[in-house]
Amino acid sequence: MRRRTGTGGVTTDPIPTDAYYDVTRVTEVAVSPDGDRVAFLATDPDPEEESHRTSLFVVPADGSRSPHRLTRASDAGSPAWSPDGSRLAFTAAREEDAGLAVARGSEERADASRDDGSGASEDGDGNSDEGPIGEGPRSHVWVFDLERGGDAGQVTTDESFPEGVSGFDWGPAGDRMVVAARDPTDDQREYLRSRREEDGPVVTERLQHKGDGAGWLDDVTTYLFVVDVPTREARRLDEAHGGGALEFMTGLDPAWGTDRIAFLSNRTEEPDDSGAMDVYTIRPDGTGLERHTDGDLLATDLAWDDAGDRLAFAANDPEDWTRPREVYRLEDEEVEPLGESLDRTVAHFGGPVWTDDGELLGLFADEARHRPVRLADGAPEYLADTGSYHTIARFDVGGGTAALLVTHPSEGTDVRALPTGDLLSAAPGESLLDATTRLTETNADFLAEHPTPEGRRVTFESDGRELDAVAYLPEGFEEADDPRPLVVSIHGGPVAYDLPEFRFEYAMWTSRGYVVVCPNYRGGASYGHEFARELRGKWGTVEVDDIVACAESLCERGWTDPDRVFGRGISYGGIAQGHVVAQTDLFAAAAPEHGIYDLRSEFGTSDSHTFVESEFGLPWEDPEAFDAGSSITGIDRIETPLLVMAGSEDWRCPPSQSEQLYVSVSKRGVPAKLVIYDDHHNVSEPDRAVHRFDQLVDWYGRHDPARDGEGTG
Repeated sequence: MRRRTGTGGVTTDPIPTDAYYDVTRVTEVAVSPDGDRVAFLATDPDPEEESHRTSLFVVPADGSRSPHRLTRASDAGSPAWSPDGSRLAFTAAREEDAGLAVARGSEERADASRDDGSGASEDGDGNSDEGPIGEGPRSHVWVFDLERGGDAGQVTTDESFPEGVSGFDWGPAGDRMVVAARDPTDDQREYLRSRREEDGPVVTERLQHKGDGAGWLDDVTTYLFVVDVPTREARRLDEAHGGGALEFMTGLDPAWGTDRIAFLSNRTEEPDDSGAMDVYTIRPDGTGLERHTDGDLLATDLAWDDAGDRLAFAANDPEDWTRPREVYRLEDEEVEPLGESLDRTVAHFGGPVWTDDGELLGLFADEARHRPVRLADGAPEYLADTGSYHTIARFDVGGGTAALLVTHPSEGTDVRALPTGDLLSAAPGESLLDATTRLTETNADFLAEHPTPEGRRVTFESDGRELDAVAYLPEGFEEADDPRPLVVSIHGGPVAYDLPEFRFEYAMWTSRGYVVVCPNYRGGASYGHEFARELRGKWGTVEVDDIVACAESLCERGWTDPDRVFGRGISYGGIAQGHVVAQTDLFAAAAPEHGIYDLRSEFGTSDSHTFVESEFGLPWEDPEAFDAGSSITGIDRIETPLLVMAGSEDWRCPPSQSEQLYVSVSKRGVPAKLVIYDDHHNVSEPDRAVHRFDQLVDWYGRHDPARDGEGTG
């Protein structure tokens, strides 16, 4: 629902919470090999289906035409251009390709979807022809032929891959693909059928027995398959399979070079008790398996150069997440880090990208901004960025074109393009924005109709050092003598970080007169290893000091009323609020969401046992560390009204944690409210998102001393 002014200008009314339905998010960009086109994904709330819909678009890189939508009927993901740029592949859970159904009806069914080398056996080992188990279409690979036109054709099918496909890449000639797919045995299929169709019991011997968003994990193996694109014949590479506690998060991430296919797996002695994912390569015929890392890295984002000879990837230290995420290069059987001297972390979705000339680029988080980096041997070099308030969220290069996904607090998020040479040659400190061509106007109507915040970088002092935050200011805000209510928005991780960006929630708050501030507290990874490790194993210490100092500094500036400070945050943002309210009276009201408040009872009930052990040890070996990191131990000191929210299927921060906090403060007579969504470690559906906004607005309004209990915000 949109509210328009009579003259078509920006309304001064608060942005209604259901205006969330009007906001589109762009999530991925992919440049064609010739650099002439950019594919991107855009996600819209769908009020009729009560879900989000992700569509695939293509736009000329010179901006000569508006973006063209290729998909509409079902979600799309992972866009990937064929090597010659004539076809665009993607994943989608769609109904079966009508062309295949017609072919099968005329007995042209491709019964050779498996050749003799597939690895299938008579006892059911390998893919079965019984079809998918459970309801709904599976995710498969589809391809648009952009030269011939028409709808997408299906490359992988339920017949060959009844469990669907979880990842893919083009072969160098464009006539084959490598795909990752689960391949249950007969006994495993019977167990899956019992679980999915008969509500049978969970039976497992796996240590990593659950995964947020993935559900209860089983022991079905995921393999790589080489698929002939024209015939859809598939051959299993028996030695190329996954494994490990975190496979449900990373997948196998297959990447096809010239004559080798790279993928991820954990084959350590106890794969479910390790946070590592190693890099392997194998020949397309299934021979020559090699392991290139030694169980000491959590690798992701595999990427070959155009020649297919050098492999780059990003990786964390699985034992210490406070260490910066690095870019590594595999060349001549040697693996080496390329960005260590920066002491900065690879940005979210900032994995390595190769240019046509063989230069390796990465996107790094550096002091609350994203900066492109040229990763040369031993001498990483910062390139120009987009200025103080335009943030590069993602990027890709190809055919001499660089595509940037750029976000700004008041201008929204859009796809922009520029020559790769301009990206590489611009001087550090110089803004790239003027050199770009804007290819989308994603939320033009929303931005034209509603007030959006001004972004402002602010600094504050905490524990004798200068820290920074990103503030979002309401329209008409005056620094002097204009105190506003304040929302302290606390990032998760805790190794995440905040930087200027467009988010519906920030605009919703500032349109209601709130200032929003996002403190980059100690523990975040964008300031280097030492900054991040100050919080390691010490939850409820330095981050509390920094959050309080940030809010107090804005009160001292006269920006906000100290009696009207409110807290919000999801995941570690919820955890931090638990500690803040147990130690201070900073907040008039707080809203911890999807958090952990009792580390002892969390251990073994979440999907994060490897992470918790690496930071705190084991609860029976160091119970004092677990108690010190748990805000539930300070429950007798909490007086702040709490809106506690969680997901019933959240296995990163189980809902029982939120129930403990809610019941404990309620027992003491502290005003509290519990909201549980039928969701994972997020709020995925638009109706739930709007409901959440309504709950937050009401809670802050109800406990705002300047509004006499009005719950409308």
